[in-house]
Amino acid sequence: MPDHLHVLTIGESDDFNARQHADIFRRQSAYYFQGAGRGRLWQDGYYDRVLREDEATPAVVRYILENPIRAGLCSEPTAYPFSGSSKYSLEELIALQTVSPTNVSRIV
Repeated sequence: MPDHLHVLTIGESDDFNARQHADIFRRQSAYYFQGAGRGRLWQDGYYDRVLREDEATPAVVRYILENPIRAGLCSEPTAYPFSGSSKYSLEELIALQTVSPTNVSRIV
């Protein structure tokens, strides 16, 4: 999205710190953005939300993948060049949208 970013992270250890993860991501990306002569990248603060085990991760994945469509930037999730994951292919993310919430823990 040109004016915001959606990120879904999964802590893979009991000591995962989402706030620290977000802060490191923001610092590193801002460093490279400013190094390219583009000025400031992030506004102060951000909105975060923690998903609990009983919440529907597929619904959140669907919301994120469909966000560029709602903004009129593309007509389908595979057409947006900035969607993706370091762990899952875009096709796997699209398939995850149809999984029932009770089977998510086996996938993610």
